[in-house]
Parts: sequence; C-alpha cells; structure tokens
Amino acid sequence: MSEPQTDVSRPSALPSATLLQRAIPQAIIDQNSDEYLDSIEEEWNKKVDLEVETLVDGMVDLVGLASINDKDKFRIAQESFQAQTRAESMVRAANTLLSITHSMKLLLLLSDEAQIAHRRDAELKVVQEEKEKAKEQVAVLLDEMLQGSSK
Repeated sequence: MSEPQTDVSRPSALPSATLLQRAIPQAIIDQNSDEYLDSIEEEWNKKVDLEVETLVDGMVDLVGLASINDKDKFRIAQESFQAQTRAESMVRAANTLLSITHSMKLLLLLSDEAQIAHRRDAELKVVQEEKEKAKEQVAVLLDEMLQGSSK
C-alpha cells in the first residue's frame, strides 16, 4: 500500500537548507509571558504612532501647500507633485492602520477567552476593594465631621 499524499512540507526534502531560518535572540526566549506581551504591545503602539504621525504630517503639509500666492507655473507644478506624493503617503498610512485594526480584531477574536475573563474578574475585584476602602474613608470623615459639629 502506498503512503498517503499530503501537501505538508517534509523537512527531509532539504536537510541542510537555511532558507528563512531566523535566529531567535536569547533575550526573547528568556522573557516571561507578561514581558513578551508587553513588548508586543509596545511594537503595535509604535506602528500605530508612526502611521498616525505620517497622517498628521501629511495633512499639515497639504494645508501648507494649499496657500494662495502669486505663483509661477513651475512652482504650481512643483506643489502639485508634492501634494500628490503626500496624499499617496497618507493613503499608505491609512491602509496600514486599517491592516493593523484588522489584525487586532483577529487577535481579539482568536484570543484566549478564559484569560480575558480572568483579567476582567481580577480588575473587578481590585475596583470593588478600592470602593470599599473609599466607603470606609468617607464614613470615618463623616463621623469626624458630625462629632466636630455636635461639640
């Protein structure tokens, strides 16, 4: 009987190949889960900040180029080209932001729901403890005020 055919790559095909093998730094391997997730979050934040900054700078430049002055044809053509290139970079930045939001939606949909529920419950517990402490402080202050006014 013949072996079933699949489309799974077999590592024996190129045993000495080094294509697309990435060396993983030891620092990443040594990170715990929270540190790793924090670093990933920081990378996402940097990407978003960079693209938003590109959009803001592009808009500022477009507004600056839209000034109405006495311009010759060369200056008009030059500003037209600058406006087109700025608009194209803004479109690329907007598409990148759309891609980032799509990726984040997928990450949320495919994430571990138990972990999300655990974090939510832990946060709720902390908030309830803070609420109880605040109630106790208010009660103490109110007692002090009432005792001070009755004297």
